[in-house]
This record gives sequence, structure tokens and C-alpha cells, in this order.
Amino acid sequence: MHNNIERKKGRRTGEQPIEPRGSFSPAFLLAQVGAHAAARFAERLRPVGLSPAHAGILRILDAAPAITQQELAKALGSPPSRLVALVDELESKSLVERRANETDRRRYALFLTAKGKSLLQEIGALVRDHQNALLEVLSHDERQQLAALLMRIAENQGLRKGVHPGYSARGQKPC
Repeated sequence: MHNNIERKKGRRTGEQPIEPRGSFSPAFLLAQVGAHAAARFAERLRPVGLSPAHAGILRILDAAPAITQQELAKALGSPPSRLVALVDELESKSLVERRANETDRRRYALFLTAKGKSLLQEIGALVRDHQNALLEVLSHDERQQLAALLMRIAENQGLRKGVHPGYSARGQKPC
């Protein structure tokens, strides 16, 4: 019966799994680990009712209070129209508030509420737990080396520092 279970999984007992060509290439591994990390992070945020896109916006608003929606969209590389829905969702949860911009009343400045700041601290703990679970197999020095290598790749590819590419205008939903 054990043999039947193994055969149903696609291999017989004692055989090594078949490795598709390219499955050990750095580009494939980056994509594989990146997709896995993004999915796990989204799972960690689900209990607090947010998506990774929401968490990213809260992080930016914490670092740049009073930023306008247009400035936020530019910082994220996102069309303003895509950002409006995300900010509306955060505002409906009382995490963000829009206030008239002091220098231009036609624009709104965005601020974290006390509830938003508190939730951002909780998200920080989730991020640390996520990172530790994802990188537990690496030493401190290896984590630093990995971060440095990935930063070089990101810079070479023209990626915005600290901004997930899911915000871009390519029609993808931010993750």
C-alpha cells in the first residue's frame, strides 16, 4: 500500500524527484522564493484585515506624514486612480485620514490616525516574524550578504527602493 501512495505522488519508492530544467537557476529561485514570501506575508496580514499594498501605504504615510495622494502615487509608481481605492479602504477602516492641504486646498494631505499608527506597530511585529521564519536557515552574516546582493540586483534593474513593483501601472493588482 505504501508503494501505491508513492506512485500516486508521481514516483516510486526510492526514486529521486524529477527536477525540471532551470529549477536551480538564480532567476527561477528568486521568483519562487519571492512568490512564496509574498503569499506568506499576505496570509500573515489577513487576520488584521489588510493586504500587503495597504501595509506598504501605511509604512510610507508613517515616514512622510502630510504627503498628498499624488505624491504618494508618484512615490509608488502607481497611477493616482489606482491608489484612490486603496486609500479609501484605509480611510473606511479609520487608519488614514485625508485633510485639506495647507498650501493647496484642491489637494488632500494623508495622515495616519492613532489607530493606523497602532496597527503599523502590530504590522512591524508581523514583518519581523515573517522575515525570521523565511530566513531562519541563514546566519546573521548570510542574511546581510543576501540583502546586499539583492539590493545590487534591484538597483541594476531600476527598481524603486522600498517599493513593491505590484503598485506599478502595468495593470497588475498590488499584492
